[in-house]
Amino acid sequence: MTLRVLYVDDEPDIREIVALSLSLDPDLAAETAASGAKALERAAAGGLDLILLDVMMPDMDGPTTLARLRADPATHAIPVAFVTARTQAHEVEHFRTLGAVGVVAKPFDPMTLAQDVRALHALAGA
Repeated sequence: MTLRVLYVDDEPDIREIVALSLSLDPDLAAETAASGAKALERAAAGGLDLILLDVMMPDMDGPTTLARLRADPATHAIPVAFVTARTQAHEVEHFRTLGAVGVVAKPFDPMTLAQDVRALHALAGA
């Protein structure tokens, strides 16, 4: 089964690295979005298995995007993980209280990102 993953980040270079990294796994299909608003639009279209959200983005940050996803019946069940440099225990716990299934630490290892994504998807119980 192919996992459909949406990666959301305002930095084009990071979006490209993530897309390339995830494309190395034939069972992952990666899409990207440049903002929280674009992520909400894409999520509403359906078919996503996991959303990876950057925490710090202009206009609508990751936690706000997650809150909007959770408030919409069409997107409330999509598992979401944050991708951030904020990975101290209390910060990770805070992200979990917001409804995230986990956190991928920035900078991430492009060679193990697909494995990390699979682990997060498994954590979500999907």
